[in-house]
Amino acid sequence: MKCILLHGLGQNPSDWNETVNHIGNNLEIFCPDIFQWLPKTDVSYSRLYQGLEEYCQQFDEPFVLVGLSLGGMLALQYAAEHSPKVYSLVLIGAQFSIPKNILKFQNMIFRILPNRAFVKMGIGKKELLALCNSIMELDFYGDLKHIHCNTLLLCGKMDKVNQPASIKLNEQIKNSQLILAPNAGHEVNKDNPIELANIIKRFCLGKE
Repeated sequence: MKCILLHGLGQNPSDWNETVNHIGNNLEIFCPDIFQWLPKTDVSYSRLYQGLEEYCQQFDEPFVLVGLSLGGMLALQYAAEHSPKVYSLVLIGAQFSIPKNILKFQNMIFRILPNRAFVKMGIGKKELLALCNSIMELDFYGDLKHIHCNTLLLCGKMDKVNQPASIKLNEQIKNSQLILAPNAGHEVNKDNPIELANIIKRFCLGKE
C-alpha cells in the first residue's frame, strides 16, 4: 500500500523522517516537498493544490493520504474531490477553515523572523506570507460530506487550538475516528514520531 505524507507550513519533508523509519516496510512511503509545487510568480493555495493533483496522477491504485496542518487541508480537499483515489485518510491537526485570528498572529511572527529562518522550510519569507494570505478565506465545511473513505482525525493532546476542529471533523465525516496523540502538540511528527508511526500502522494495517 502506498502512503503519501504531506508536511505542514513551516516544515519540510525531513520532519517525517523518524516517523517513516518506524513505519518501516509496512507501507511504501512518499514524502513530497509541497513547496516545490509552487511557481515563483504565483504563490497561492490554489496553485499548491494544483501541484498535489498533478503529483497524485502518477499513482494508479488508491493510496493512503496523510496531511499535517496545511498538508491536512490539502489532503482533506483532495479526498473530497477525488474520492476514488484515496483508500484512507489521516488528518493531523487539520482545520476545515482557517481561524483568522490565529493566522494573523502567525503572519505577524513570520514577518519579524529574519530571512535566514525560512531557508530550511524551502520557501522564502515573501512567498510564505503570500501563501498564508491566500489561505485566509478557505472553508471546506461544505465538502466534508464528499469524504467517504475511512478517516482518522489525529490531534496532539497538547494542541488545544486545533482540537475543536478535529472534533468537528469527526462529527461531520462518516467512517471517521478521533485520536489524541499523547505527549504531542501541533507538530505530532516532531513531538512524538514513534507513536505517530504506530497510530498510522494500526489505522492502515491493523498492527503495531
